[in-house]
Amino acid sequence: MASLYHDGNRRLQDTFDTRRLADRLVEVTLSDAVGPREKAFIERQDMMFVATVDADGQPSCSYKGGDPGFVRVLDEHTLAFPNYDGNGMYLSFGNVLDTHGVGLLFVDFTRQSRVRVHGTASVDLDDPLLADYPEAQFVVRVAVTAVFPNCPRYIHHYELVERSSYVPRVEHETPTPEWKDLPWARDVLPSAEP
Repeated sequence: MASLYHDGNRRLQDTFDTRRLADRLVEVTLSDAVGPREKAFIERQDMMFVATVDADGQPSCSYKGGDPGFVRVLDEHTLAFPNYDGNGMYLSFGNVLDTHGVGLLFVDFTRQSRVRVHGTASVDLDDPLLADYPEAQFVVRVAVTAVFPNCPRYIHHYELVERSSYVPRVEHETPTPEWKDLPWARDVLPSAEP
């Protein structure tokens, strides 16, 4: 876990005299396993941010949403979540196929708290959990290497107004996004599209 910091981190820590603080935070907050508190936190979230890098080191960050519990903690070292239909670019999970590294950021805007998870991810088109996620294209599993809370000081306080109607659910038909009916998109949609 000492690998959390590299030379760039250390230069800034030394510039702002936070190396001791940074080291203490590793001592008291960093874990390589998802504990009961983190499990409860992660599984009640309905969104997260996923950071990846491609083989050339180009970063990508994406938002992933679902109903609460769409990210599951399978055990203290493994998370799983679905990939639903999107714009077809597969920037994040294409990166996972090439480089496997992920950073996940879970933010609870109503309680103003957050948790980070670092790990090694895999994409499985035939994962047994697929049956549990209506309309999922595949399941992503993350082998957790680091879990730690993040300072909540600058988290804005928001209240949920409404969850997206586009999240696949058993009890209703998922609507087709309007952009798929625009002239620039109609003729290049996957053949399985209505």
